[in-house]
Amino acid sequence: MDERTWWALIEDARAEAGARADDRDSPDDPLIDLVADRLAELDGPGIVAFDAMLTRVLDSAYRRPLWNAAYLIEGGCGDDGFMDFRAGLALLGRDVFARAVDDPDTLADVPTVVRMAREDEGWIGAEGLHYAARSTYKRVMGETGSFDAAMESAVRSMRRPERPAGENWDVEDDAETRLRLPRLAALFL
Repeated sequence: MDERTWWALIEDARAEAGARADDRDSPDDPLIDLVADRLAELDGPGIVAFDAMLTRVLDSAYRRPLWNAAYLIEGGCGDDGFMDFRAGLALLGRDVFARAVDDPDTLADVPTVVRMAREDEGWIGAEGLHYAARSTYKRVMGETGSFDAAMESAVRSMRRPERPAGENWDVEDDAETRLRLPRLAALFL
């Protein structure tokens, strides 16, 4: 699966979800199930290819400035939280994702982020996306052993970042954060 096909699947799920696509804290958040429904239309290798591309897409966002933005937005963000944040960011669509990876301060334009700042409601993270392919594979293929083996092989062949790219700073230093993420700092500090 190439990246364009991967993003088309995400955008198709977002289109079906409509206005609910960006409601990350809703108890009836439809996106993970809608993505899984689309995966269920694929064969086993297609589902594995989706998950391998998910790894590549999320690795492209493994950047310290974005992590610092997530820390500011969420009031803290460890390793697992940043994994989930990047997954949720992908579910916001290709354009939002690409802009945020390039310039994390553009997250100040995301309605959920604004709501998080103003109303202390909302959420970006989507832990369930990490498990969607494996659980769908089990539903379609009846087992997960071959999925796990295929993913292990796929990940082993990838060149993955050892540490986040980009310049780091102490995100708890309000003055420095205001310089580096001025729009987000205006919302959260």
